[in-house]
Amino acid sequence: MKPIIIIAAVPRELDLLEEALGSCRQLLTSGQAVVEGTIGNLPVVSCVGGVGKVNAAAATALMIERYQPRLVISTGCAGAYVGSGLAVGDLVLATDEVLADEGVLVGDGWKDLRYMNLPSVRRDGETFYNVLPLSRRASERAMELAEREKNALHRGVSVTVSTCSGTGEYGAELSRRWNAVMENMEGAAVAQVCLRAGVECLEIRGISNLVEERDLTKWDFGRAVEVAQRFVLLYLQQRDSSPVVCRC
Repeated sequence: MKPIIIIAAVPRELDLLEEALGSCRQLLTSGQAVVEGTIGNLPVVSCVGGVGKVNAAAATALMIERYQPRLVISTGCAGAYVGSGLAVGDLVLATDEVLADEGVLVGDGWKDLRYMNLPSVRRDGETFYNVLPLSRRASERAMELAEREKNALHRGVSVTVSTCSGTGEYGAELSRRWNAVMENMEGAAVAQVCLRAGVECLEIRGISNLVEERDLTKWDFGRAVEVAQRFVLLYLQQRDSSPVVCRC
């Protein structure tokens, strides 16, 4: 049975999930630390890919090549844009991912990859520039699960940046440009590699902060990663009829 891969940037974004895996083992593959295990009869592999798009893309490509997964789940925390209606601790499903700062700065402002005629992905007759779709089927399944379990799962466009928005002004600019609700540093890279490989990708994030003048005292990283992991675990459990919970 093909596994489900779960990728996050830092260990804390996966620790609760890894604790829930049965029959688990830790190993290195091509220098990448992974944990193989099961949720009931469902094979699951977790991977801490590292921070940023390069790390995320490299880890995703390695996981797809090695495991040939049925689905990749990208998870972790995100910053919510002011005006999105989101709050710290909210759970969000990304409908699309955006390479938010791939482009060119010219005299009349910033322009995207379409302006440059530089597609990020071509596949099955379709051309994608900055906006990258995520799996509609997996997303609908997640929304149905959230409704059934009475979990408040928000949804919206997520942007991926190399330079995080440390001011409300810049956050508002990105939010307007892409009609986005949140930002992160890895999601679009995971989505891009999955799209190229023809593998479904689902993205679930918890909101750790609002994108405003940077003030870490207002952040709640722990709450954000817990809510995301608990929902991902629920999603995995409903893919299998006999979930097993044990500590690695």
